[in-house]
Amino acid sequence: MSTSVWKFTRTQGAKDGESFAAIMKTADTTQSDPDFAGLIVRCAPKGKIDVLVALIRPFPPRSRPKVTLAASGGGTLSFEGSMAAAGAAVLLPDEVSAFAAGKWQTTASLSVVVKESDSEIKGMVALNGLREAYHSLLANCGQ
Repeated sequence: MSTSVWKFTRTQGAKDGESFAAIMKTADTTQSDPDFAGLIVRCAPKGKIDVLVALIRPFPPRSRPKVTLAASGGGTLSFEGSMAAAGAAVLLPDEVSAFAAGKWQTTASLSVVVKESDSEIKGMVALNGLREAYHSLLANCGQ
């Protein structure tokens, strides 16, 4: 089991002086494809929280990949994602943010499958430490 920790980062936004606080958890490499990097939870404008799947091999910028999330405690959901970060991350719809704020904080791990035309990337992320990391992220949003 991967015991990697949630890493706090701050990335520059598109506008001058704009920056986004984010937490990232890298994939459990023993249970993930080499093209799967991990999960990113970041502050977004207007007090929103974005959840993104980070990839090593980018998809075309206009892709709308299908993302299936399965929590270890049960419950599988599928969403259509959109590309962010030059195709190296898949932005999930707003409703996924509610899981990061709640249910996932008591879930051991999350399995992720990203499908785009004929390619499929699978990954697994351990969610241990999410609650603490999420609260520290919220404290840094909008700063």
